[in-house]
Amino acid sequence: MRLLEDKVVVISGVGPGLGRSICLEAAAAGATVVLAARTGSRLLEVAAEIEDAGGTTLCVPTDITDQTAVAQLAARTVETFGRVDALVNNAFAVPSMKPLDRTDFDHMRTSFDMTVLGGLRMTQAFTPALAESKGAVVMINSMVVRHSEPRYGSYKLTKAALLAMSQTLATELGGKGVRVNSVLPGYIWTDQLKWYFGQIAEKYGITVAQVYEQTAAKSDLKRLPEPDEIARAAVFLASPWASAITGQTLDVNCGEYHN
Repeated sequence: MRLLEDKVVVISGVGPGLGRSICLEAAAAGATVVLAARTGSRLLEVAAEIEDAGGTTLCVPTDITDQTAVAQLAARTVETFGRVDALVNNAFAVPSMKPLDRTDFDHMRTSFDMTVLGGLRMTQAFTPALAESKGAVVMINSMVVRHSEPRYGSYKLTKAALLAMSQTLATELGGKGVRVNSVLPGYIWTDQLKWYFGQIAEKYGITVAQVYEQTAAKSDLKRLPEPDEIARAAVFLASPWASAITGQTLDVNCGEYHN
């Protein structure tokens, strides 16, 4: 279905995994897609896929920790298309994955600046355009906020801050007609996770398939979400079909955690 027909959608954090899927699914839903990330070559690769399928794109290499760069992204988007209907904040940096009693504070600061403050910079920059279109912001969060596993403390702190910020933004921007919601993925079956499962398999002398099966067994559906499934949840929340939904979280984890 063309849920984003004639809409302009800005997506940050366009990498080879979930970011790519969000761009492709948004384009398939009818959106003109503005791609933003630090690595320009990745943007061009994903944009080429969209354009080969008949879509329209704009690539703007952007460091979302740079206020000036974010302002330039917003200005160029509005100058090019005249409107912005949705912003998907997918960019993040993995924080320190050590126990909190010996975590790396510099690593944590870098992650917080990218994931939380970067999302706020983007939202601030696009608020005027989103208010004009009565648009939406979608924050890509994580199921990490649903558990307290060892070594995930820094990650949970960062994503919990992102969730709190998203909820406050929903309240503050609601009067302008701007909706703010969050997607909370579980494990995502991407090349990065396949590599990680390969490392675990090698460590314990088992197969990747066995690692997958043991991990998926914790979920109701006994499988792990594909990136396109996460992306479609973001497309829904960005679309007019979610016009009365704001300040909410949509968990996409095949039932591993219940909210």
